[in-house]
Amino acid sequence: MNTQMHRRSFLATSSAFAALLASGCSTRMADSATSGSGYGPLQPDPAGFLDLPEGFGYRIISKLGDAMDDGFAVPDRADGMGCFDLGNGKIALVRNHELKANNDGGGVMGPAYDTVARSLVPLPGGTTTLVLDAETLAVEKQYRSLAGTIRNCAGGVTPWGSWLSCEEDVSTTNGMVNKSHGYVFEVPATAPGLVDTKPIKAMGRFNHEAVAIDPVTGIAYMTEDRGDGLLYRYVPNVPGKLAEGGKLQAAVLEQGITDTRNWESPNWVPGQSYALSWVDLDNVEAPEDDLRLRGAAKGAALFARGEGIWMGERELYFACTNGGAAKLGQIFRLTPGRTRIPDRMELFFESTDPEQLNYGDNLTVTPKGHLVVCEDQYTDVVTNHLRWIDPRGRAYPLALLRAQTELAGACFSPDGKTLFVNVYSPTATLAITGPWIG
Repeated sequence: MNTQMHRRSFLATSSAFAALLASGCSTRMADSATSGSGYGPLQPDPAGFLDLPEGFGYRIISKLGDAMDDGFAVPDRADGMGCFDLGNGKIALVRNHELKANNDGGGVMGPAYDTVARSLVPLPGGTTTLVLDAETLAVEKQYRSLAGTIRNCAGGVTPWGSWLSCEEDVSTTNGMVNKSHGYVFEVPATAPGLVDTKPIKAMGRFNHEAVAIDPVTGIAYMTEDRGDGLLYRYVPNVPGKLAEGGKLQAAVLEQGITDTRNWESPNWVPGQSYALSWVDLDNVEAPEDDLRLRGAAKGAALFARGEGIWMGERELYFACTNGGAAKLGQIFRLTPGRTRIPDRMELFFESTDPEQLNYGDNLTVTPKGHLVVCEDQYTDVVTNHLRWIDPRGRAYPLALLRAQTELAGACFSPDGKTLFVNVYSPTATLAITGPWIG
């Protein structure tokens, strides 16, 4: 995620946005069917907050500072998020908070992986869980579910009903923190409060961004938010039980392609695909923060700030924020191989213009197999969009946030009728309804 917080802090001074958060108001627009591959032009929001196509509306279901049921307050910097079916007409959202050691954690106390200095105060990063009525989307309760971590950026849902929360920080003991960071933590969607969980160290220590699980094999695919990051996969010893150990590997592309970024000499065009293999990595806790360097030395390909990754129908999509000749963003499609068929990777989309995509970050797959991509750019005064990319690689605007912060954590409800998304700072979680499956 972008760390230019001086621009994000501008949002706190926006009187229109502050008033909207205070009221918790929602807007509704007239229903209409989709038009072609896009949903038509964006309509100005009377509240001056989120422009959407005709037929769509949103409501704010949780926001910074709200009192939670455990006595703590909703913390800031809402990032990656997953949605889960709890049964009995209930759904849960598990939401990351990308907080550093010196940020406000909303007063959280209790079980935690690490604490601030030598105190009993948990490090503020972690997750909050919201339980909603699946029909009305009313929030029935919300509470802290993970604490003691740093910069929980994105992560991913598992087929067995948990959220994998990833630390985008590789701090070590330094007087402010007491343990090494840069790990993946598992949070069950049904956890009733703070989980006393341990990092899954076999999944590697690096600048974790996001995870997607292949439900057929149980293999976890992971992105790394660095300009010279790798694409990783974790092959568990026991599918569905990541904490019981496994093998960490990095992606190697055929024909000796070691750089996918298209920065220096663009040579990978959208639609082109290559087979890939995987090289084993050792010393995966990487005390020197050199896992990517050692992987590259073994032939692993470099990616430009790997960000969101999501499992679609038999394929995964992942974004690279500033990849491409224009450095505006790329999206790759990875098709996991099956017996005697190798994995393949395609450059699915590369932005050549900010009006197509400007710094793609978190993404998800829609009920119709399209992509929703959250922008995370602070390159100018233009605010961030949700972008809609169809299966043919055509991009359309889906939403425009009228505030200088990013949208993150896009995910659909189990019935496909609602898109949930976070406003990063000040935290606000939105429910966007419309003709998603009509």
